Amino acid sequence: MLRQRLIHPDILEALAAAGHGSKILITDGNYPASTMIGDNAQLVYLNLAPGMPTVTDVLRVLLTAVPVEDAAVMEPAEGPEPQIFEEFRVLLPNIPLTTHDRFSFYEEASGPDTCLQIVTGEQRIYANLLLTIGVVLS
Repeated sequence: MLRQRLIHPDILEALAAAGHGSKILITDGNYPASTMIGDNAQLVYLNLAPGMPTVTDVLRVLLTAVPVEDAAVMEPAEGPEPQIFEEFRVLLPNIPLTTHDRFSFYEEASGPDTCLQIVTGEQRIYANLLLTIGVVLS
């Protein structure tokens, strides 16, 4: 039995095989997961019901398991910044959010460095978050 917060076996397997520079995508419920998955990414569906779990729920648990050195988001073509970006900044202090337009984000998130794609039931729009795994220092 594990004593850490992260206990999902498929997510643990993907993270154990990942290394510095590997990427993890946490998607909202609108993300085209099945058609935008990269060749090296393991796809994990956690979307139990609308709003369950949220991207920030998943992020909180992932942060107990891996260091993060970069975070990227999909920014809207127009209009104000999505409110969830501020939640990301609170959970990822000292890590500025890199922004991409929709199609650049899809390209980046489906690249060969993405090792894991986690689909949530998040209902807030533009709640997709691409994390880059940092270095584990002993």
